[in-house]
Amino acid sequence: MGDIKIRTTGDGVEISWFGGLCNGDYEYLGVPDGNLRSNFNHCKDILLQAEKNGFDNILLPSSYQVGQDVLSFASALAPMTESIYFLTALRMGELHPPMLARAISTLDHILKGRLTINIINSDLPGNKLASEKRYLRACEVVQILKQAWTSNRIEFQGQFYQLNLETEPVKPYQQNGGPLLYFGGISEQAKNLCAKHCDVFLMWPETKEKIYQTMKDMSEKAHAFGRKIDFGFRVHVIVRETEKEAKAYAQRILSKLDQDKAHEIKHRAQDSSSAGVLRQDALRMQADTEGYIEPHLWSGIGQARSGCGSAIVGNPDQVRNKLQSYIDMGIKSFILSGYPLMGESDYVSRYVLPTFKQEKLAVIQKRTPLEVPTTPLTTKERV
Repeated sequence: MGDIKIRTTGDGVEISWFGGLCNGDYEYLGVPDGNLRSNFNHCKDILLQAEKNGFDNILLPSSYQVGQDVLSFASALAPMTESIYFLTALRMGELHPPMLARAISTLDHILKGRLTINIINSDLPGNKLASEKRYLRACEVVQILKQAWTSNRIEFQGQFYQLNLETEPVKPYQQNGGPLLYFGGISEQAKNLCAKHCDVFLMWPETKEKIYQTMKDMSEKAHAFGRKIDFGFRVHVIVRETEKEAKAYAQRILSKLDQDKAHEIKHRAQDSSSAGVLRQDALRMQADTEGYIEPHLWSGIGQARSGCGSAIVGNPDQVRNKLQSYIDMGIKSFILSGYPLMGESDYVSRYVLPTFKQEKLAVIQKRTPLEVPTTPLTTKERV
């Protein structure tokens, strides 16, 4: 790891779960189950169980699919929780940036600093924009948000946004830089956006050699901007008492898969044709006859899912050792999931979490204040 520079040191690691807000929870992949629909109650149960099971954070995804709007859902669930952080996926350009900053500020105060943000840069539903312009728009929004959190005024003159506003209405609870920004993408534009503006670079499953090369490249890009970033890894998990049981369960969740239905479900997502998804598909084509792209990394899930397409499969020692190998490379944050989400949350909590020293990145980096900060929404004198 000598040539990969990361921001967060120490042996702690953030381990997060996945919230099924976008109609993506299944017992059998490709077979919709009404009991696992993304209504408010089911998504609420997933989140509250993740908190009870000891996960540090939970990714709340965003897509134009049947399910829950991220900001609305997070605002409703925030008062029901005490310790878990919310990694809210927000697509840049959907909301006017000052009003997005105001919504983020409100949610950050409700959560008392337990907010992190997953920057999304896919096309807006029903609207196509050339990649270069889409990334420019995302960069402008991120810069405006960071100004809103760290300056007295938003003074921005860009191609998409021209603003001159005070920042009192958008001050977050996290006064030391605002919420941490997580971002993923393998295009050069995506990598540059993260290296220059974000805090955690998220990666999907690949061979260790490819992951290492990506981390090295991103570390160098961040260094060129005078920065260090952290690295996160999004992966599914199937863990059972024996490897045989874990592999059997992997085959079980594919046992009712209809390829036409799988193709339909996969391509509902806004990012189904992104460079990252296409690379996941290419890796699956190189897998062995059982679908493994390397030991204990199974690519079968990508047949019926856009985005993260592989799972770590094995007994508790095998899964823990696989995760530890990523930690040894410098990865500080994991976003795990499994099918169905609530059942697999219990398995991962029982067999995996007790092994690791868990720490929330926002706490390590002193983003979340230990005491109530002075902001226009807390104790600052009202004007």
